[in-house]
Amino acid sequence: MELRQLRTFEAVVRHGTVTDAAVALGLAPSSVSEQIRTLERSLEVTLFDRGPKGMRLTGAGERMLTWAHRLLSQAEQARREVTEQGAALRLGALESIAATHVPVVLARLSERRPEIGVQVHAEISRDTLLDDVAAGRLDVALLLDNGDTLGALGFEPPTEPLAFLDLAPVPLALVAAPGHSLSGRPDLRPADLRGERLLVNNSPACSFWMAVEQTFDADIERVRAGGVAVMRAWAQQGLGICLLPEFAVATDLDSGSLVRLGLPTPALSLRLVWRADRETLPGLRDILYAASS
Repeated sequence: MELRQLRTFEAVVRHGTVTDAAVALGLAPSSVSEQIRTLERSLEVTLFDRGPKGMRLTGAGERMLTWAHRLLSQAEQARREVTEQGAALRLGALESIAATHVPVVLARLSERRPEIGVQVHAEISRDTLLDDVAAGRLDVALLLDNGDTLGALGFEPPTEPLAFLDLAPVPLALVAAPGHSLSGRPDLRPADLRGERLLVNNSPACSFWMAVEQTFDADIERVRAGGVAVMRAWAQQGLGICLLPEFAVATDLDSGSLVRLGLPTPALSLRLVWRADRETLPGLRDILYAASS
């Protein structure tokens, strides 16, 4: 086995087809196919079932995937130690929290372990972050979730053994334009919002969309407005109400361009996620402790 074959194998698993894996790796599809065939010949097993809908792992392929993650991670660790680069934390984070919450984590790391370098990767997609942690391309990831299990917010985590730690609550606020008919009323209930237009993100995969689905009845009209900035602007113009993180609307609430409605809303959690079976790698536990203290 060669490391490049294992990287190619991982890419095919991740992307589902030889063509998509080839695009991601910057290789010709024929080169990707040949590397997979060479790997299968060296192992004398079939790693994929080839079908019209893509490549699916066989039982041997599932076992190989676990070893590929492990071997590639160990190879990267060896490279760092031999070249005396020291520990380097590969930290992924959702773009929606990269500017507001990642600096806090970086400050903790700098204070407790100044010798640790950090590579930050901001990502729009939560699924991509989790897949990268599962595959060993990232050491840890910061995302939003809630509850006692990974994915309790409403998303499906990878099947790999992932562990997590909640670093801090991320409060949410239901906001509207000044003078809204519900403003100033304490102890609102979800039923009081019937007839309102609830502004939501365009993507059901958005953490704030999922928080809306957990908080509000299905009979409250949802209006797809776009990202956080668009929802905030539309709410300021009286085009609807929206549920957003407090950090995104704090300035507007202070200035009075938005008002908080008196509906109790659950907080999300700033959640640090990593592979449980990678905790024995040199330095990783120290890195996790520094980031979460």
